[in-house]
Amino acid sequence: MLQKATIGILGGMGPEATHKLCQDIFTCTPAKKDQDHIPLLTYNNPTIPDRTDAILYGGDNPIPELVKTGKLLEAMGADFLLMPCNTAHFFIEDIQSQLDIPILNMVEETVLFMRQHYPDTKKIGLLATSGTIHSKVYEKPFRQHGIKVITPDKVTQEKVVMQAIYGERGIKAKYKRAPQAALKEAAKGLLQRGAEIIIAGCTEISLVLKQHQLDFVVLDPSKILAEAAVRKALAQPVQELVQEIIQ
Repeated sequence: MLQKATIGILGGMGPEATHKLCQDIFTCTPAKKDQDHIPLLTYNNPTIPDRTDAILYGGDNPIPELVKTGKLLEAMGADFLLMPCNTAHFFIEDIQSQLDIPILNMVEETVLFMRQHYPDTKKIGLLATSGTIHSKVYEKPFRQHGIKVITPDKVTQEKVVMQAIYGERGIKAKYKRAPQAALKEAAKGLLQRGAEIIIAGCTEISLVLKQHQLDFVVLDPSKILAEAAVRKALAQPVQELVQEIIQ
């Protein structure tokens, strides 16, 4: 039987996005029977403080809880870790420095995927939390490849995107239809400003923006991370499911 690495997921940011990453890993795994699947450990820790609140407003530092979660997964036998939260990648170096196993970087994997599959792209539109945008988590690596990142104007970001994620009828409150419609309009605004591809740069956004319902390309970092994790866990080439990743 092929030896497989064990994947650990730093979950709870939010819980539904954590579940989606588990499903994405299942979908990307080239399995024909139960025994072909990859060992997977998930700690869904909802006590991790909000990352955007910490970055923008001096809220509670999420690093201690993220490190605690990572250490627990280490002790349980995880060989490497995934963080299904784009904003949390602002803290990745501080978290990694306190752990003994590597964290697979979702942002870096997304940039690599886009450069491999959409090499001529010059401008991308980013839909994400204000924390992700403010900390330039995506802007810095894309700029290194000569790609401009277009983000919503301030009003759209706060009144449309953040409300779609955090609002009383937002995705974190288990609503889907209204946030989906709002995010589609925000994405179209970015396309009108020259974006060629939309990045669903928040794992909540990727819960509602589905490629088969759209007439533009949207990349889902959660699915990109899942495919990269499967490749790493199997330590062998895995057929790239490009159509699955952008759906």
